[in-house]
Amino acid sequence: MEFCVTVLFCSCVILSALLVLLLLLRSYRLGRSHLPPGTYGLPLIGETLQLISAYKSDNPEPFVDSRVSRYGPIFTTHIFGEPTVFSADPDLNRFIMSNEGKLFDCSYPGSISNLLGKHSLLLMKGSLHKRMHSLTMSFANSTIIREHLLLDIDRLIRLNLNSWTDRVLLMEEAKKITFELTMKQLMSFDPCEWTERLKNEYVLLIEGFFSVPIPLFSTTYRRAIMARTRVAEELSWVVRQRRTSCEAGERKNDMLGALLAGGDHFSDEQIVDFLLALLVAGYETTSTIMTLAVKFLTDTPLALAQIKEEHDQIRANKNDPEALVEWNDYKSMKFTQCVVNETLRMANIIGGIFRRTMTDISIKGYTIPKGWKVFASFRAVHLNPDHYKDARTFDPWRWQNNSEAAGSGNVYTPFGGGPRLCPGYELARVVLSVFLHRLVTRFSWVPAEEDKLVFFPTTRTQKRYPIIVRERNLSKSHVRTG
Repeated sequence: MEFCVTVLFCSCVILSALLVLLLLLRSYRLGRSHLPPGTYGLPLIGETLQLISAYKSDNPEPFVDSRVSRYGPIFTTHIFGEPTVFSADPDLNRFIMSNEGKLFDCSYPGSISNLLGKHSLLLMKGSLHKRMHSLTMSFANSTIIREHLLLDIDRLIRLNLNSWTDRVLLMEEAKKITFELTMKQLMSFDPCEWTERLKNEYVLLIEGFFSVPIPLFSTTYRRAIMARTRVAEELSWVVRQRRTSCEAGERKNDMLGALLAGGDHFSDEQIVDFLLALLVAGYETTSTIMTLAVKFLTDTPLALAQIKEEHDQIRANKNDPEALVEWNDYKSMKFTQCVVNETLRMANIIGGIFRRTMTDISIKGYTIPKGWKVFASFRAVHLNPDHYKDARTFDPWRWQNNSEAAGSGNVYTPFGGGPRLCPGYELARVVLSVFLHRLVTRFSWVPAEEDKLVFFPTTRTQKRYPIIVRERNLSKSHVRTG
């Protein structure tokens, strides 16, 4: 017994000594490499727990604020198992985005990679990514939206709003709208029982993105993997059916049609991964922006009154109050675009991007070693009072006359930038604008109960933002009789 205790004690001493030696060696190497200043927190877990704890609170900013105050806008930390250079510097963020594939490589947690698939646009690299990114943008540019998508956007939004009575969970309704729009854009499907079943599987899939990517220990992740399999099977069936139709000379003007008709000869697996990831992007991000725009407007009565006035005027200029929203209507929504800009700045649905250095990089007086993670934080820049006055206050008027928008392009990056600029950025703005038009001209509303923002694993409202809606009784004076 005494011998076992002695051996155990000696083993602990040796392990402790090795750990201290490793920490000293790491500190020596880091000190010689001129890394940005910072702290690495606890062994192995670093500062991950502090980061997660902050983002689960009502106000996650102190995690970044305290470190920026102490070390400056570029600092070193240790999160999610790796030493990481954190950037709240807009110039460095732009440098990181602009040098995608040259000095930096995309790098995401394993849970996201496994759930999206190796052929998703998020994980593609090199020439293949460039081709697929261009293809995606070609189906979401202003010309396509104006001539083909705007009609479906308006129609599907109106169809969903027709079912609203009394208490509405706004985030759930917004997700339903964006999923149906994305299904229409990608595969020409109108809402039906099959699309509803597929949406339910997507809910399970998305829940797994920020879970521990080990099925044995995480029920959420295991459930997400199973949902991913079912979604892939359903999409594979669609791809096979459409491939047969395409070979017979039938083609639809949608994303799937372009993939099947192109000269790249993509496999079914590649197409399924690609479509699956685009459905995730369209479903989750735009719906959250729609919800938060309504919440910010509700909390800012002057802004809500002004946007109602703008849209009531658009409606008054039409002979038919139920007339479709046209491209000229969208372009006339000047204050609405201020609201869109400010919502994107405040919400920060894409809080930042992880990248990995492909070589040693010297910048701003520091050296970031090859193979290190870097995190370019858009949120930290958007909420910095050095860049925006009263940065943490919702103020759409700041965008009037392009006063702040005319500043450095490095400061405002809600859709990222460089080769991985979000290809659906214009589509997201149009969807939000049309949604706000239909919402404010048809309904008045009040929050059903107090709700607040949460920031982990993504920005959203804690209770899905329940509201009580009432039909507006607009007088006939609001509608031009011609």
